[in-house]
Amino acid sequence: MHPQAWPADLDHRGRRVVVIGSGATAVTLVPALATDAAHVTMLQRTPTYILSAPAKDRIANALRRALGDDRAHPLVRQKNIAVQRLLWRACRRFPEQARRVIRWTNARQLPAGYPVDEHFSPPYDPWDQRLCLVPDGDFFAAIRSGSASVVTDRVRRFTETGIELESGEELEADIVVTATGLELLPFGGIELTVDGAPVDLTERLAYRGTMLDGVPNFAYAIGYTNASWTLKVGLLCTYFTRVLEHMDRLGYDACRPERPAGPVLTRPLLDFGAGYVRRAVDRLPKQGERAPWVMSMNYYEDVALLRRAPVDDGVLRFERARRATGVTV
Repeated sequence: MHPQAWPADLDHRGRRVVVIGSGATAVTLVPALATDAAHVTMLQRTPTYILSAPAKDRIANALRRALGDDRAHPLVRQKNIAVQRLLWRACRRFPEQARRVIRWTNARQLPAGYPVDEHFSPPYDPWDQRLCLVPDGDFFAAIRSGSASVVTDRVRRFTETGIELESGEELEADIVVTATGLELLPFGGIELTVDGAPVDLTERLAYRGTMLDGVPNFAYAIGYTNASWTLKVGLLCTYFTRVLEHMDRLGYDACRPERPAGPVLTRPLLDFGAGYVRRAVDRLPKQGERAPWVMSMNYYEDVALLRRAPVDDGVLRFERARRATGVTV
């Protein structure tokens, strides 16, 4: 089974389930399936950093009770943004200390003597890839109860009764869930052309993280890799609306970013270590070394750039279509 094509009539009760993967989808599925399955095994090739987070935000709930929803919401939002940013910066600045803290919190929630280093110590630093948050530690609770387990190994082949691993061990399974293998499809697979000429995405520069140089009237949205994805998407939508308002107000029909003259230093669009990014990075546009050609991952910088900075910045070119006049019928 693939999580994005889950049959509505699939009955996993009392059955042995293997979930292949170690990302957010896998750690969400494992405790949910473990409540009714005979046993759930998460089979991972490489461990992931996993942290527990309260399912209910006590500070947010207290502010809502004291101030009401309308006044509490902006405060809660800013608090959550600041906490996410602080966690990311702490992990990037002090990776070894962050690694030890995460390991300590994992060990506290796992059975005594559990092989924490084998299954929960990735070979990379925190936030080289995204961290997984599990609500109220439900993932660890499933392991403690014995209804779920983790195996770190590679798949050799599928058998009639389950999965044979590279170690020679065989995992018996009635259901196998492939919660891995994500492939990025740039812009949904559409083919861009300008005046009939195809656009080579790999030769284009990303402008403000939402447009491509030389491609008119085309915008896209890619979120943060170090915070909530939709946090960046919201800012990009605000900026796109500002561009449309500017064009409507001044009667423009088209806009396109114009890259600087001469050679430009470039780097990958997404500087992120996840496998699904590495597999697709050669098919994505590039980013530059300075604004507005940088794919910013800083919310506070993006607020200034996307919500407040002038739309007509000298880089975004606006045009009016030629309209026929004096036509007689």
